[in-house]
Amino acid sequence: MDKNTIKKLTGSFDAIVQQIPDGTTEFWYARDLQELLGYTEWRNFLKVIEKAKDSVQNVGASVQNHFVDVNKMVSIGSGAERSIEDIMLTRYACYLIAQNGDPRKEPIAFAQTYFAVQTRKQELIEERLRLQERLQARQKLTESETELSRNLYQRGVDDQGFGRIRSKGDAALFGGNTTAQMKKKLTMPSNRPLADFLPTVTLAAKNLATEITNHNVRQNELQGEDPITNEHVQNNTSVRNMLGERGIKPEELPPEEDITFTRRFGDE
Repeated sequence: MDKNTIKKLTGSFDAIVQQIPDGTTEFWYARDLQELLGYTEWRNFLKVIEKAKDSVQNVGASVQNHFVDVNKMVSIGSGAERSIEDIMLTRYACYLIAQNGDPRKEPIAFAQTYFAVQTRKQELIEERLRLQERLQARQKLTESETELSRNLYQRGVDDQGFGRIRSKGDAALFGGNTTAQMKKKLTMPSNRPLADFLPTVTLAAKNLATEITNHNVRQNELQGEDPITNEHVQNNTSVRNMLGERGIKPEELPPEEDITFTRRFGDE
C-alpha cells in the first residue's frame, strides 16, 4: 500500500469518528464504516457485524457495551428526511468488524491496522492515567504519614512507636495481617515500604484512615502511644468495614508493580 493511499485512507477514517456530547468518548456509526470498507449492501455488512458481536461474546464481554442500536435521520433530497437504523460502535467493535472482513480488500486491510493502532493508543492513555492516579494516591499517603509522624513526635512518640502504630493500623485494615506479614503475602522485599506495591484503592484507604487519625489526634489532643494506637486501629477498622460493604478485602488484592519503577516509566 503506497503512502498516498495510506494518507487518503487515514483522512477518510479520521473524518468519520464521532464523539458523545460531553466530548469524552469516541464512537463510529456503522453506516459510515460500511461505506469506507466497501460494503454496498447494509444487509451484507450486518452479517460482518454479527460475526464481530460473536467475537465479543466469546471473550466474555458485553455486546451492548460495544454495539448500540440507534435510529438517525438522513436527508433524502428536497429538504426531506427519513429515519434509518444504524449502530453506534466503539473502537473495539470497529476493530473486530475489520478483523472479520476480507483483508484482500485494501480498505479492510488498512482498517485492521488503523483500529488496532487506535485501540493500542487508547490502552496506553488509560494505562498512563491509572499510573498517574496511583502515583497521586501514593504521594497523598506519604504526606499524611509524614504529618502523623510529626504529630506523634510532638506527643512523645518516637520513630519506633510510629512504626508500631502504623503496623497495628495495617493489621486492622488487612484483616489481621501486620505490615511485615503483608509484605510476605505480597512476596515483596522486606526492606521496601509496603505502600510501594499497593493498588490505588488500598493506598486511598490507608490515606483516609491516616487523615482521620491526624484530625482526631489534634482535635482530641491525644497524647502517648496507646491512645493514638487505639485511634488509628479504630479508623483502619472503620475503613476496612466500608470496603467490605463493597466486596473489597484489601489483603486479597494482588500487588501492583513497584511504584518506583512505574514512576520512572511514567516520566519517560
